[in-house]
Amino acid sequence: MSSPAPSPQPTRTALVTGGSRGIGAAAALLAAQRGWAVAVNYTSDADAAQRVVAQVRAGGGTAIAVQADVSDEAQVLAMFATVDRELPRLGSLVNNAGVVDLQGRVDETTMQRLQRMFAINVFGSFICAREAIRRLSTKHGGRGGTIVNLSSAAARIGSPGQYVDYAAAKGAIDVFTMGLAKEVALEGIRVNAVRPGIIETDIHASGGTPDRAKQMAPLVPMQRAGSADEVAQAIVWLMSDASSYTTGAVIDVTGGR
Repeated sequence: MSSPAPSPQPTRTALVTGGSRGIGAAAALLAAQRGWAVAVNYTSDADAAQRVVAQVRAGGGTAIAVQADVSDEAQVLAMFATVDRELPRLGSLVNNAGVVDLQGRVDETTMQRLQRMFAINVFGSFICAREAIRRLSTKHGGRGGTIVNLSSAAARIGSPGQYVDYAAAKGAIDVFTMGLAKEVALEGIRVNAVRPGIIETDIHASGGTPDRAKQMAPLVPMQRAGSADEVAQAIVWLMSDASSYTTGAVIDVTGGR
């Protein structure tokens, strides 16, 4: 009996920021299943990132873990240089890295909190997109590709009494997505966003309410929280040629909320 043919080697890479956990990890794993080489970015939890890499490799895929705090421009530049050196050409950026903070009102907000919120959620997405465009754009000699930004239903709802600063940051991502999509539409790059709702991930614990997904489920028309895998399906579709006529879109994955 002849042995099975080896899986074809990936010819393009997806860089997933914040790829060591939650939605980012689910997107990295699904992208690898669909034939992408994957760069799994992480800030501090190297073990978690390596677990994602190990899962990809166990399935016959190609992946590396790359450390970088996306709010630090020098670290972002080093991250992209590593991806350029170690993996096939970049084909997609998933701007997933993001943070929330403890629930609180605007009149309790500190400048330190605001600076962290926007540095990671907004400035980091801009700088990562800039570097991706320099590699993907036909204007710069690239072969095109995709950028998928992670927004949030908070951008529509406002999250009063909880995370108005987070909601404002994600509102900025919505506008960034629409504007950038038009800016690079003739350069072979499609730019879209996914707007998750209440999703079962550990980001809620970071905000001090680990049971938030369960608590909020009754507010969702489908009466349940979503999963990271359900969000990843939308992300990877937007990365793929199956969405070839979709750009500037912000897709809700919210269970109807």
